[in-house]
Amino acid sequence: MDDFNAATPPELVASTTSTLADVARLAGVSVATASKALNGKPQVKAETRARVAAAAEQLSFVPNVLARSLHQQRTGTVGLITSDLEGRFSIPILMGAEDAFGAGSVSVFLCDARGDSIREQHHLKALLSRRVDGLIVVGARPDPRETLGRTLGVPVVYAYSPSVHEDDYSVVVDNREAGKMAIEHLIACGRTKIAHITGDPTYGATRERVAGAREALQEHGLDFVSGNPLAGSWSESWGRGATQMLLSQGHQFDAVFCGSDQVARGSLDALREAGRRVPEDVAIIGFDNWEVLAANSRPQLTSIDMQLETLGRKAAERLFDILGGQQVRGVDRLPCKLVFRESTAAAPNPREIVPAGVRS
Repeated sequence: MDDFNAATPPELVASTTSTLADVARLAGVSVATASKALNGKPQVKAETRARVAAAAEQLSFVPNVLARSLHQQRTGTVGLITSDLEGRFSIPILMGAEDAFGAGSVSVFLCDARGDSIREQHHLKALLSRRVDGLIVVGARPDPRETLGRTLGVPVVYAYSPSVHEDDYSVVVDNREAGKMAIEHLIACGRTKIAHITGDPTYGATRERVAGAREALQEHGLDFVSGNPLAGSWSESWGRGATQMLLSQGHQFDAVFCGSDQVARGSLDALREAGRRVPEDVAIIGFDNWEVLAANSRPQLTSIDMQLETLGRKAAERLFDILGGQQVRGVDRLPCKLVFRESTAAAPNPREIVPAGVRS
Protein backbone atom coordinates (compact mmCIF):
# COMPACT_ATOMS: atom_id res chain seq x y z
CA MET A 1 0.00 0.00 0.00
CA ASP A 2 1.23 3.49 -0.78
CA ASP A 3 2.42 5.38 2.32
CA PHE A 4 0.64 8.73 2.81
CA ASN A 5 2.22 9.59 6.17
CA ALA A 6 5.98 8.93 5.92
CA ALA A 7 8.39 11.82 6.27
CA THR A 8 9.23 13.46 2.97
CA PRO A 9 12.85 14.10 1.93
CA PRO A 10 13.60 17.71 1.01
CA GLU A 11 13.08 18.67 -2.64
CA LEU A 12 13.61 21.97 -4.39
CA VAL A 13 11.27 23.39 -6.98
CA ALA A 14 12.13 22.90 -10.63
CA SER A 15 10.93 26.39 -11.40
CA THR A 16 8.89 29.13 -9.74
CA THR A 17 5.66 27.48 -10.89
CA SER A 18 6.03 23.77 -10.03
CA THR A 19 6.76 22.05 -6.74
CA LEU A 20 6.67 18.51 -5.46
CA ALA A 21 3.36 19.37 -3.82
CA ASP A 22 2.01 20.44 -7.22
CA VAL A 23 3.04 17.08 -8.69
CA ALA A 24 1.40 15.20 -5.82
CA ARG A 25 -1.80 17.20 -6.15
CA LEU A 26 -2.04 16.60 -9.90
CA ALA A 27 -1.34 12.87 -9.48
CA GLY A 28 -3.82 12.54 -6.64
CA VAL A 29 -1.31 11.20 -4.08
CA SER A 30 0.44 12.44 -0.98
CA VAL A 31 3.65 14.43 -1.17
CA ALA A 32 5.46 11.48 0.46
CA THR A 33 4.18 9.07 -2.20
CA ALA A 34 5.13 11.47 -4.99
CA SER A 35 8.64 11.73 -3.55
CA LYS A 36 9.00 7.95 -3.30
CA ALA A 37 7.78 7.49 -6.86
CA LEU A 38 10.21 10.02 -8.26
CA ASN A 39 13.09 8.56 -6.24
CA GLY A 40 12.40 4.99 -7.42
CA LYS A 41 11.42 3.58 -4.02
CA PRO A 42 10.02 0.03 -4.21
CA GLN A 43 6.95 0.65 -2.00
CA VAL A 44 5.07 2.46 -4.76
CA LYS A 45 2.71 0.62 -7.11
CA ALA A 46 3.59 0.71 -10.81
CA GLU A 47 0.32 2.44 -11.67
CA THR A 48 0.93 5.13 -9.06
CA ARG A 49 4.54 5.58 -10.18
CA ALA A 50 3.42 6.09 -13.77
CA ARG A 51 0.79 8.62 -12.70
CA VAL A 52 3.32 10.61 -10.70
CA ALA A 53 5.85 10.54 -13.55
CA ALA A 54 3.22 11.80 -15.97
CA ALA A 55 2.30 14.61 -13.61
CA ALA A 56 5.95 15.59 -13.15
CA GLU A 57 6.47 15.67 -16.90
CA GLN A 58 3.33 17.74 -17.44
CA LEU A 59 4.52 20.29 -14.89
CA SER A 60 8.16 20.19 -16.10
CA PHE A 61 9.19 19.35 -12.55
CA VAL A 62 12.82 18.33 -11.85
CA PRO A 63 13.89 17.26 -8.31
CA ASN A 64 16.66 19.35 -6.88
CA VAL A 65 19.94 17.44 -6.97
CA LEU A 66 21.47 19.22 -3.97
CA ALA A 67 18.45 18.67 -1.71
CA ARG A 68 18.27 15.02 -2.69
CA SER A 69 22.01 14.62 -2.10
CA LEU A 70 21.70 16.09 1.40
CA HIS A 71 18.88 13.68 2.20
CA GLN A 72 21.01 10.77 0.98
CA GLN A 73 24.08 12.18 2.77
CA ARG A 74 25.88 12.64 -0.53
CA THR A 75 27.57 15.65 -2.08
CA GLY A 76 26.91 14.88 -5.75
CA THR A 77 30.64 15.04 -6.49
CA VAL A 78 33.17 12.46 -7.68
CA GLY A 79 36.96 12.61 -7.86
CA LEU A 80 38.91 11.51 -10.93
CA ILE A 81 42.63 10.94 -10.41
CA THR A 82 44.76 10.36 -13.48
CA SER A 83 48.48 9.82 -13.84
CA ASP A 84 48.66 11.02 -17.44
CA LEU A 85 46.35 13.97 -18.10
CA GLU A 86 48.24 14.88 -21.29
CA GLY A 87 48.11 11.31 -22.62
CA ARG A 88 45.95 10.35 -25.56
CA PHE A 89 44.81 7.25 -23.69
CA SER A 90 43.66 8.79 -20.42
CA ILE A 91 41.81 11.74 -21.95
CA PRO A 92 39.22 9.63 -23.85
CA ILE A 93 38.62 7.62 -20.65
CA LEU A 94 38.03 10.82 -18.72
CA MET A 95 35.70 12.12 -21.43
CA GLY A 96 33.62 8.96 -21.29
CA ALA A 97 33.42 9.07 -17.51
CA GLU A 98 32.43 12.74 -17.49
CA ASP A 99 29.71 12.04 -20.05
CA ALA A 100 28.22 9.45 -17.72
CA PHE A 101 28.58 11.70 -14.69
CA GLY A 102 26.91 14.54 -16.57
CA ALA A 103 23.94 12.32 -17.35
CA GLY A 104 23.66 11.62 -13.63
CA SER A 105 24.02 15.28 -12.61
CA VAL A 106 27.30 14.68 -10.80
CA SER A 107 30.12 17.21 -10.63
CA VAL A 108 33.70 16.04 -11.16
CA PHE A 109 36.95 17.09 -9.49
CA LEU A 110 39.81 16.22 -11.84
CA CYS A 111 43.34 15.75 -10.49
CA ASP A 112 46.57 14.88 -12.33
CA ALA A 113 49.02 12.86 -10.23
CA ARG A 114 51.62 12.84 -13.07
CA GLY A 115 52.66 9.31 -12.17
CA ASP A 116 53.88 10.45 -8.73
CA SER A 117 52.59 8.40 -5.77
CA ILE A 118 53.18 11.26 -3.32
CA ARG A 119 51.23 13.67 -5.50
CA GLU A 120 48.49 11.02 -5.84
CA GLN A 121 48.20 10.77 -2.05
CA HIS A 122 48.02 14.57 -1.81
CA HIS A 123 45.14 14.67 -4.31
CA LEU A 124 43.45 11.78 -2.55
CA LYS A 125 43.46 13.59 0.80
CA ALA A 126 42.18 16.78 -0.84
CA LEU A 127 39.32 14.96 -2.54
CA LEU A 128 38.33 13.11 0.61
CA SER A 129 38.34 16.40 2.52
CA ARG A 130 35.78 17.66 0.01
CA ARG A 131 33.60 14.66 0.87
CA VAL A 132 33.44 13.25 -2.65
CA ASP A 133 31.02 10.34 -3.04
CA GLY A 134 33.50 8.14 -4.90
CA LEU A 135 36.70 7.98 -6.93
CA ILE A 136 37.83 6.79 -10.34
CA VAL A 137 41.57 6.20 -10.72
CA VAL A 138 42.94 6.16 -14.28
CA GLY A 139 46.42 4.73 -14.84
CA ALA A 140 49.01 5.95 -17.32
CA ARG A 141 49.77 2.46 -18.64
CA PRO A 142 47.70 -0.74 -18.70
CA ASP A 143 49.60 -2.58 -15.98
CA PRO A 144 48.34 -3.58 -12.51
CA ARG A 145 48.81 -0.94 -9.84
CA GLU A 146 48.71 -0.86 -6.04
CA THR A 147 45.33 -0.41 -4.43
CA LEU A 148 44.40 2.78 -2.59
CA GLY A 149 42.92 0.53 0.07
CA ARG A 150 39.38 -0.21 1.15
CA THR A 151 39.22 1.96 4.25
CA LEU A 152 38.80 5.33 2.54
CA GLY A 153 35.09 5.52 3.31
CA VAL A 154 34.18 5.94 -0.37
CA PRO A 155 34.11 3.44 -3.27
CA VAL A 156 36.98 3.41 -5.78
CA VAL A 157 36.88 2.18 -9.38
CA TYR A 158 40.13 1.60 -11.30
CA ALA A 159 40.15 2.23 -15.06
CA TYR A 160 42.70 1.14 -17.68
CA SER A 161 45.20 0.09 -14.98
CA PRO A 162 43.67 -2.62 -12.78
CA SER A 163 44.15 -2.81 -9.04
CA VAL A 164 46.20 -5.72 -7.76
CA HIS A 165 43.67 -6.31 -4.97
CA GLU A 166 41.03 -8.89 -5.89
CA ASP A 167 38.36 -7.17 -3.79
CA ASP A 168 38.66 -3.93 -5.80
CA TYR A 169 36.74 -3.30 -9.02
CA SER A 170 38.66 -2.53 -12.22
CA VAL A 171 37.63 -2.06 -15.84
CA VAL A 172 40.30 -2.61 -18.49
CA VAL A 173 40.87 -3.31 -22.18
CA ASP A 174 40.83 -6.96 -23.29
CA ASN A 175 44.26 -6.91 -24.94
CA ARG A 176 44.47 -10.67 -25.44
CA GLU A 177 41.28 -10.76 -27.49
CA ALA A 178 42.46 -7.66 -29.36
CA GLY A 179 45.62 -9.52 -30.45
CA LYS A 180 43.50 -12.40 -31.68
CA MET A 181 41.22 -9.99 -33.50
CA ALA A 182 44.12 -8.43 -35.42
CA ILE A 183 45.47 -11.79 -36.60
CA GLU A 184 42.04 -13.15 -37.52
CA HIS A 185 41.46 -10.08 -39.67
CA LEU A 186 44.77 -10.50 -41.50
CA ILE A 187 44.10 -14.20 -42.11
CA ALA A 188 40.62 -13.40 -43.38
CA CYS A 189 42.28 -11.03 -45.84
CA GLY A 190 44.30 -13.97 -47.19
CA ARG A 191 47.56 -13.27 -45.35
CA THR A 192 49.52 -16.25 -44.02
CA LYS A 193 53.06 -14.92 -43.53
CA ILE A 194 52.58 -12.52 -40.65
CA ALA A 195 55.17 -10.55 -38.69
CA HIS A 196 54.56 -8.74 -35.41
CA ILE A 197 56.36 -5.52 -34.49
CA THR A 198 55.45 -4.19 -31.08
CA GLY A 199 56.62 -1.77 -28.41
CA ASP A 200 57.92 -1.98 -24.87
CA PRO A 201 57.98 -5.67 -23.85
CA THR A 202 57.67 -4.77 -20.16
CA TYR A 203 54.05 -3.65 -20.73
CA GLY A 204 51.52 -6.26 -19.66
CA ALA A 205 49.39 -5.21 -22.64
CA THR A 206 52.28 -6.06 -24.99
CA ARG A 207 52.52 -9.59 -23.64
CA GLU A 208 48.74 -10.10 -23.66
CA ARG A 209 48.43 -9.01 -27.29
CA VAL A 210 51.30 -11.32 -28.30
CA ALA A 211 49.60 -14.21 -26.49
CA GLY A 212 46.30 -13.55 -28.25
CA ALA A 213 47.97 -13.15 -31.63
CA ARG A 214 49.96 -16.36 -31.23
CA GLU A 215 46.83 -18.25 -30.17
CA ALA A 216 45.02 -17.12 -33.32
CA LEU A 217 47.97 -18.11 -35.50
CA GLN A 218 48.19 -21.55 -33.93
CA GLU A 219 44.49 -22.15 -34.50
CA HIS A 220 45.26 -21.85 -38.23
CA GLY A 221 48.52 -23.80 -38.13
CA LEU A 222 50.67 -20.68 -38.48
CA ASP A 223 53.38 -18.83 -36.56
CA PHE A 224 55.11 -15.46 -36.78
CA VAL A 225 57.48 -15.43 -39.75
CA SER A 226 60.38 -14.41 -37.52
CA GLY A 227 59.52 -16.95 -34.85
CA ASN A 228 59.04 -14.27 -32.21
CA PRO A 229 57.73 -10.70 -32.25
CA LEU A 230 60.15 -7.82 -32.62
CA ALA A 231 59.79 -5.65 -29.50
CA GLY A 232 61.23 -2.16 -29.05
CA SER A 233 59.68 1.24 -28.48
CA TRP A 234 56.30 2.78 -29.29
CA SER A 235 57.72 4.94 -32.08
CA GLU A 236 57.78 5.40 -35.85
CA SER A 237 61.55 5.05 -35.85
CA TRP A 238 61.31 1.59 -34.25
CA GLY A 239 58.60 0.52 -36.70
CA ARG A 240 60.81 1.64 -39.57
CA GLY A 241 63.94 -0.02 -38.23
CA ALA A 242 62.23 -3.31 -37.33
CA THR A 243 60.66 -3.56 -40.79
CA GLN A 244 64.02 -2.90 -42.42
CA MET A 245 65.45 -5.65 -40.23
CA LEU A 246 62.79 -8.13 -41.43
CA LEU A 247 63.56 -7.24 -45.04
CA SER A 248 67.35 -7.41 -44.65
CA GLN A 249 67.15 -10.81 -42.96
CA GLY A 250 65.21 -12.17 -45.92
CA HIS A 251 61.96 -12.94 -44.11
CA GLN A 252 59.08 -13.48 -46.51
CA PHE A 253 55.99 -11.78 -45.11
CA ASP A 254 52.69 -10.53 -46.53
CA ALA A 255 51.36 -8.82 -43.40
CA VAL A 256 52.57 -6.96 -40.32
CA PHE A 257 50.63 -6.62 -37.08
CA CYS A 258 51.99 -3.50 -35.38
CA GLY A 259 51.60 -2.83 -31.66
CA SER A 260 50.70 0.84 -32.16
CA ASP A 261 49.73 3.20 -34.95
CA GLN A 262 53.06 4.98 -34.56
CA VAL A 263 54.93 1.72 -35.12
CA ALA A 264 52.67 1.04 -38.12
CA ARG A 265 53.47 4.42 -39.67
CA GLY A 266 57.19 3.64 -39.47
CA SER A 267 56.59 0.23 -41.03
CA LEU A 268 54.65 1.85 -43.89
CA ASP A 269 57.59 4.17 -44.57
CA ALA A 270 60.10 1.32 -44.64
CA LEU A 271 57.96 -0.78 -46.98
CA ARG A 272 57.46 2.16 -49.33
CA GLU A 273 61.22 2.83 -49.41
CA ALA A 274 61.82 -0.85 -50.21
CA GLY A 275 59.36 -0.79 -53.12
CA ARG A 276 56.77 -2.94 -51.33
CA ARG A 277 53.17 -1.93 -51.98
CA VAL A 278 50.61 -1.68 -49.17
CA PRO A 279 48.25 -3.46 -49.17
CA GLU A 280 48.96 -5.28 -52.46
CA ASP A 281 52.22 -6.85 -51.28
CA VAL A 282 52.02 -6.41 -47.54
CA ALA A 283 48.98 -5.67 -45.35
CA ILE A 284 49.52 -3.49 -42.26
CA ILE A 285 47.33 -3.27 -39.17
CA GLY A 286 48.01 -0.89 -36.29
CA PHE A 287 46.72 -0.50 -32.75
CA ASP A 288 45.07 2.40 -30.83
CA ASN A 289 43.15 3.89 -33.78
CA TRP A 290 44.81 7.24 -33.19
CA GLU A 291 42.79 9.19 -35.74
CA VAL A 292 45.42 11.81 -36.52
CA LEU A 293 47.81 9.03 -37.59
CA ALA A 294 45.53 6.29 -38.91
CA ALA A 295 43.25 8.43 -41.07
CA ASN A 296 46.12 10.53 -42.47
CA SER A 297 48.39 7.64 -43.41
CA ARG A 298 48.79 6.69 -47.04
CA PRO A 299 47.12 4.31 -47.40
CA GLN A 300 44.81 4.90 -44.47
CA LEU A 301 45.60 2.54 -41.63
CA THR A 302 43.40 -0.28 -40.39
CA SER A 303 43.67 -0.25 -36.60
CA ILE A 304 42.34 -1.74 -33.38
CA ASP A 305 40.31 0.77 -31.35
CA MET A 306 40.38 0.24 -27.57
CA GLN A 307 37.07 2.14 -27.18
CA LEU A 308 38.44 4.11 -24.25
CA GLU A 309 35.44 6.43 -23.97
CA THR A 310 33.26 3.35 -23.53
CA LEU A 311 35.67 2.17 -20.84
CA GLY A 312 35.34 5.52 -19.06
CA ARG A 313 31.55 5.40 -19.19
CA LYS A 314 31.60 1.86 -17.85
CA ALA A 315 33.79 2.95 -14.93
CA ALA A 316 31.37 5.76 -14.06
CA GLU A 317 28.32 3.52 -14.39
CA ARG A 318 29.83 0.90 -12.10
CA LEU A 319 30.67 3.59 -9.56
CA PHE A 320 27.00 4.60 -9.65
CA ASP A 321 26.08 0.94 -9.09
CA ILE A 322 28.32 0.73 -6.03
CA LEU A 323 26.89 3.96 -4.64
CA GLY A 324 23.47 2.41 -5.17
CA GLY A 325 24.35 -0.47 -2.90
CA GLN A 326 25.54 -3.13 -5.33
CA GLN A 327 28.50 -5.33 -4.40
CA VAL A 328 31.00 -5.00 -7.24
CA ARG A 329 34.48 -6.50 -7.38
CA GLY A 330 36.92 -8.12 -9.79
CA VAL A 331 38.03 -7.10 -13.28
CA ASP A 332 35.84 -6.38 -16.31
CA ARG A 333 37.64 -6.70 -19.66
CA LEU A 334 35.96 -4.70 -22.39
CA PRO A 335 36.25 -5.72 -26.06
CA CYS A 336 38.09 -3.68 -28.64
CA LYS A 337 36.82 -2.85 -32.13
CA LEU A 338 38.52 -3.28 -35.48
CA VAL A 339 38.37 -0.18 -37.68
CA PHE A 340 38.87 -1.28 -41.28
CA ARG A 341 40.70 1.02 -43.70
CA GLU A 342 42.78 0.66 -46.87
CA SER A 343 45.97 -0.86 -45.45
CA THR A 344 44.54 -4.40 -45.11
CA ALA A 345 42.68 -4.94 -48.37
CA ALA A 346 42.37 -8.59 -49.34
CA ALA A 347 45.16 -10.44 -51.08
CA PRO A 348 44.52 -11.55 -54.69
CA ASN A 349 43.26 -14.98 -53.55
CA PRO A 350 42.18 -14.61 -49.91
CA ARG A 351 41.46 -17.68 -47.84
CA GLU A 352 37.81 -17.98 -46.91
CA ILE A 353 38.20 -17.65 -43.15
CA VAL A 354 35.70 -15.72 -41.08
CA PRO A 355 37.54 -13.79 -38.37
CA ALA A 356 35.89 -14.78 -35.09
CA GLY A 357 36.90 -11.67 -33.24
CA VAL A 358 36.19 -8.94 -35.79
CA ARG A 359 33.59 -6.42 -34.75
CA SER A 360 32.16 -3.80 -37.02
